[in-house]
Amino acid sequence: MSITLGRRGLMALLPALGASQALAQGSWPRAGVRFIFPFTPGSAVDVVARLVAQDLSARLGQPFIVESRTGAGGSIGTEVAARARPDGETFLVGSPGNMAIGPAMMPNLTYDVARDFVAVSHLATFPQVLVVSPSLPVRNLAELVAYSKANPGRLNYASSGVGATNHLAMEMLRAATGLTATHVPYRGGLVTLQAILSNDVQMCIEGILTLPPFLADNRLRAIAVTGAERSALMPDVPAVAETVPGFDAGAWVMLFAPAGTPAPIVERLSAEVAVSLAKPEIRARLAELGATVTGATPEQAATIHRQELTKWRRAVEASGAVAG
Repeated sequence: MSITLGRRGLMALLPALGASQALAQGSWPRAGVRFIFPFTPGSAVDVVARLVAQDLSARLGQPFIVESRTGAGGSIGTEVAARARPDGETFLVGSPGNMAIGPAMMPNLTYDVARDFVAVSHLATFPQVLVVSPSLPVRNLAELVAYSKANPGRLNYASSGVGATNHLAMEMLRAATGLTATHVPYRGGLVTLQAILSNDVQMCIEGILTLPPFLADNRLRAIAVTGAERSALMPDVPAVAETVPGFDAGAWVMLFAPAGTPAPIVERLSAEVAVSLAKPEIRARLAELGATVTGATPEQAATIHRQELTKWRRAVEASGAVAG
């Protein structure tokens, strides 16, 4: 059986064929590589990407640059990556916001994260922490749930915005436990903590790194970690999964390639990322950030991404959140 390609089909194959030939000749990366980061620089996710990129640059002899392309809830940078040539020179830094929540909240996106990307690696996860006002007479998740049911309408929770990771993580928690509380959205994480301190709300879920100063002087009380297990930064705080088996609403960092990127390049980058993540100095820095280093093959990362897409889509549907 013969197959005839039209001009358009042949032209579409040329970038991939060229990249495959370059890799076969041992020349990948043959030029600078960019990791597109679709959010504002400085977050823990950004730090992870830059640590890995710096190590890859040093080891592979070509610059690996983290390029910030912000806007529209991460969709601008994500679209840039989706439309990039699949030649091994452009990759995307993914997190729940742009690769799971955004697609569920914005049905009119011009790209499809499942169709237009292939997973390269799952780098790390970050726990979030459920914190409450010390004025509440609760010390653990079970007591908080019982208190909310005994005092209907009295509890409010803050988030950094409708559809934010901490908003949807709380909605997952509410669905799993029967916790009752009213959502009050704010703009930004520190504002949510201030809302608890001023007693405008009684609780929120927040990233682990922002909390130690507030916990140290008892201005906030940590109730549970939302990841699958306890965090080394807060070993005395139980994971929600200890009460609700299987619960996991942690944030994560994944690396994706535009669909059509040759498999040998995807596999090579995944293997090189694993080398970077195994370095003691990188693992130590990530531990300081509260990250759990994962590392994964492209196949493993793809499975994780499919699961995360389903999980966060269900959370969006349950919350009724829509893009503003």
